[in-house]
Amino acid sequence: MLRIQRKANAKVIFILSGRIELEDVEELRRLFDLEDVHQRVVLDLNDVTLLDREAVKFLARCEANGMELQNCPAYIREWIEKESDHNSRTDSDPKRSDQRHDY
Repeated sequence: MLRIQRKANAKVIFILSGRIELEDVEELRRLFDLEDVHQRVVLDLNDVTLLDREAVKFLARCEANGMELQNCPAYIREWIEKESDHNSRTDSDPKRSDQRHDY
């Protein structure tokens, strides 16, 4: 189960706790869409305990789109980097360009 807390000051921080799974990704997208496009958004991942591959791909896209991933556990950082490397290889393959997403 994912718990989401929102704090706002000079930037908006979403503090995520627990498990991030596919169904949580849609909820996070909805929340992010409600934010001002000029507002800096930070995801605090310190208390994330488990995530699935779709969540990792989502976090990689968030970071690629300018969101800061704060307090990211090493195992999640490594998985995100592997996913980003994989995406950069498939993005450069013209046969696979249809697999690109915003986040």
